[in-house]
Amino acid sequence: MDLLCFSHLRWNFVFQRPQHLLTRFATTFRTFYIEEPVFTDDTPKLQIENTGQNLYIVTPFLPHGLSEPEILEYQQTLVLKLWPKYNIKNYIAWFYTPMALPLMDGLPQPAKIVYDCMDELSNFKFAPPEMHTREKELMELADVVFTGGHSLYEAKKHLHHNIHAFPSSIDKKHFAKARNVITEPPLKGPCIGFFGVIDERMDIDLLNTIATRRPDWNLMLIGPVVKIDPESLPQLPNIHYLGAKDYDELPAYLGGWDVALIPFALNESTQFISPTKTPEYLAGGVPVVSTAIRDIINPYERKGLVYIGKDEEDFIKGIEFSLTLKKSPVWVKTVDLFLTDISWDNTWKKMLQQVNKLLVPKPSPAKRLESQV
Repeated sequence: MDLLCFSHLRWNFVFQRPQHLLTRFATTFRTFYIEEPVFTDDTPKLQIENTGQNLYIVTPFLPHGLSEPEILEYQQTLVLKLWPKYNIKNYIAWFYTPMALPLMDGLPQPAKIVYDCMDELSNFKFAPPEMHTREKELMELADVVFTGGHSLYEAKKHLHHNIHAFPSSIDKKHFAKARNVITEPPLKGPCIGFFGVIDERMDIDLLNTIATRRPDWNLMLIGPVVKIDPESLPQLPNIHYLGAKDYDELPAYLGGWDVALIPFALNESTQFISPTKTPEYLAGGVPVVSTAIRDIINPYERKGLVYIGKDEEDFIKGIEFSLTLKKSPVWVKTVDLFLTDISWDNTWKKMLQQVNKLLVPKPSPAKRLESQV
């Protein structure tokens, strides 16, 4: 059994949920991660990168100027080459985007279909208008649905008979390295940090207010800027945009921060998010201040792990309060107790159980009757 994943995210963009899960699924299934096409001036081709871990990154390259039907037809033709090349016989289709569903019309029938709904993509900036319709179709076809958080589960649980919430998790050993970072502070004053994608979810006004009111604080922002104009970001002496960093580098930066931020605006794009960075910050032993994201309020604020800033003034107050927590043994112990059973390994194992249930043949009615007799 192979696993073919259709995703809207580039594998080498940011190491997040798909990468954490599929590197683990590749220990059980030969896994093909199929990206959206890249458009070039060259002839069509299929680029396949073997990661050496039973995982293949598959990228269709298509010429510019194609119509939508032509784009779909070219993708189907290219992706079909995987079957003879890798002797694919039976496979699970795993979706991160409903927009890839039309590809299935030109491919062999999968054994099972999995939809890992990590975000409400229809609420994101530049989302295709067909997203709602495609997701409805995918929900009807999927054998099992996973959601990236509890609020997303609550919003979609009535749409599928076999749906399960799997919120953000962590690689604890990786981010715990931050607790042992010993470096000379490069700047005077507290360092307040964020890592992740900087996009329409970011509360730009909040960042500007924090930096303006507390010029003695250093705001360190790590991550690529996408879907928004970089010129729209506040430019102040104490705001430092460090750009994208490799996943392996993040603990070293995190270890130098006094407080970590989740400064997301409360809008459609953040209505159902469950930021992976929340437990990652905590695993690094760094206090967290966030805006009122529902999947952070419950469970993190309710368990006293994260400060929720209700407005700009309260957010600044939360940072001031949290500056004292990093060295608090009581707070650290509370964090570690909460994180005890949270890991991507555990999340993957529970997902694998759900997938394996789909693959176990159900006994026929006659056999069930015989077993009862």
